[in-house]
Amino acid sequence: MERLVLTGTKKMTIEDHEQPTPKADEILVNTKFAGICGTDHALYNGLPGSANAVPPIVLGHENSGIVAGVGSAVEGFKVGDRVTVDPNIYCGKCFYCRTARPELCDHLSAVGVTRDGGLEEYFTAPSEVVYHLPETVSLKAGATIEPLSCAVHGVQLLNLTPYQKALVIGDGFMGQLFVQALQAYGIHQVDLAGIIDTKLKFNQEHFGVTNIFNTTRDEIPSDYDVVIEAVGLPQTQEAAVEATRKGAQVLMFGVGKPDQHFQMNTYEVYQKQLTIQGSFINPNAFEDSIALLASGKVDVEPLISHELNLAQVADVLEDKVPNISKAVVKID
Repeated sequence: MERLVLTGTKKMTIEDHEQPTPKADEILVNTKFAGICGTDHALYNGLPGSANAVPPIVLGHENSGIVAGVGSAVEGFKVGDRVTVDPNIYCGKCFYCRTARPELCDHLSAVGVTRDGGLEEYFTAPSEVVYHLPETVSLKAGATIEPLSCAVHGVQLLNLTPYQKALVIGDGFMGQLFVQALQAYGIHQVDLAGIIDTKLKFNQEHFGVTNIFNTTRDEIPSDYDVVIEAVGLPQTQEAAVEATRKGAQVLMFGVGKPDQHFQMNTYEVYQKQLTIQGSFINPNAFEDSIALLASGKVDVEPLISHELNLAQVADVLEDKVPNISKAVVKID
């Protein structure tokens, strides 16, 4: 079988390899689509993702496919089933797992990060992280359930109620997912700030965004109850805090560099009684995410701008492919 292997920092090669054999508790997945995201950019450049990736490793933690084999102890799956895979695997034994915070697991492992992922024709995953994909959800959309589940987890960390006004800062794929996720969870007004007019207008016209702001020229009002920061730069993190009114919640979702800092007026945090919340990966959010896609409350396919093959992945990770909203790799 063919697979794309990360062999070192900014080094990838396509190799032929034997098809893996699933262990007793594992499922063998014939990959159909694998998404490319910011974590893959980080790993390609030698930075950590949800965990450290040690080359040689096959990336690809956003996957959909067809069950090609099941281990002897697996129940509930059969060859031919359409599936998607939650890449994150928790130990179940550490302090955080035993206190209902598995996303903070001390021994976190992940498909496409610490073990081979979906940028190959076949990969294995523990059956506990494999989910059936409804017929109403395409395999292409199925490869976006992992990033959607990260947005859903972030939304679930907040105390939301319909009267609130929300602002999403960031018009990338994750920011656009947050727009729909907030709406699905009942927020009556969701605004979007970013830097690309076409994306901003698209979300206003197709997904009901109330107000759009181009941060290169527009001033953002300071009257939001909920602000999602989905960029990860100091200036946007500072802007997220500044956009709040009293009693607001700020979700810091965008991933900054490991040594990055931003400035914050601590008196304002005190005086406004702000809640500033981090959000890491996606625990217990796959079922909700699948339901949002199956019900049509979230529509991801209009946000997928590029369908690639394995040979094109490195160019994307080198930022040589312009105007990407979301890229998926078709594994054929």
